[in-house]
Amino acid sequence: MESENAAGVVIEGLSLAYDTADVLKGVDLRIEPGEFFTFLGPSGSGKSTLLRCVAGFGPRPRGRILIGGQEVTHLPPWRRNVGMVFQSYALWPHMTVYRNVAFGLEERRVPSAEIPKRVEAALDMVGLWELADRRPSQLSGGQQQRVALARTIIVEPRVLLLDEPLSNLDANLRVQMRREILELQRKLKLTTIFVTHDQEEANTISDRIAVLDEGILQQVGSPMDLYDRPVNRFVADFLGTANLLDGGVEVAGEGTRFVAAGGLILPLGGEGHAPGDGRIAMFRPQDASISAAGPATATAFAGRVGHREFLGNLIRYTVAVDKDTSLMVDDTHQPGRRAFSVGDKVTVNVDMKHVQILPG
Repeated sequence: MESENAAGVVIEGLSLAYDTADVLKGVDLRIEPGEFFTFLGPSGSGKSTLLRCVAGFGPRPRGRILIGGQEVTHLPPWRRNVGMVFQSYALWPHMTVYRNVAFGLEERRVPSAEIPKRVEAALDMVGLWELADRRPSQLSGGQQQRVALARTIIVEPRVLLLDEPLSNLDANLRVQMRREILELQRKLKLTTIFVTHDQEEANTISDRIAVLDEGILQQVGSPMDLYDRPVNRFVADFLGTANLLDGGVEVAGEGTRFVAAGGLILPLGGEGHAPGDGRIAMFRPQDASISAAGPATATAFAGRVGHREFLGNLIRYTVAVDKDTSLMVDDTHQPGRRAFSVGDKVTVNVDMKHVQILPG
């Protein structure tokens, strides 16, 4: 059942409006054949709408969609050869697992002698052949999700579309299912587009991610690229925790510095930055360290612990370094090692090579 004709997807200038509200605004994307690609964004960002445009559901957008080099913008869903797994699974409750999975083949008038072999192969692939005679109501949420996957892949789509398929599962089952989905996708070598609002989910399974907000494509890249090199405040803040300081770049002697609105000064060195480059300084909590109170330096700031969170493998401190600025710092938790308490005077050391200047 491996897909030998996984198709790339190209989206050009895609825009869509409902009444007077713009839902998608000039989206351009290229998804490679066999890639596991994720649309990521908050509720209302346009990610599910974009997926439905690829599937052919809903109003016709402006722009173009190509699948395997063929323009499909004006084709109905059943002529696009894509398979979609919905958030609600959309299984027929009155049919057995076997009949649910076989349904798509029957609709496509596949020879009846071929159907049992293909159904067995699809259910074996998701580990459910022994449950073929059960009905959806007799299955767990994870099992229903596997049936929905088997029903979709059995028709051998060129692109698999997954619209928040794990949102109805509990936390532990979500982790298990995302691993199983990724393993299945790798085995089938099937171009897959996944929609989620969960950053961890996107980071763990995606080859690349498209981050959307308010219908606008913010950035595309691998999970590590997006985390390490965000292009703006939204991406930096949405993909992980970040220290974001408003201010501006100034010349300082032979180098430059970032002066935050609260007065905190970060030396930037002599290359790579110039006045007007940006209005936000960004660095992650792990790009700073915390120690007992000591003398202040250009990159070491005296402060007081205002908040502490125990996160298992690390402790996240929020340290007030002046009346208008607090910095988040991650410190590795080690059993028996004394943690700082709220109110303690401390020093925050910032690793300046990880400070990035972003547009305002």
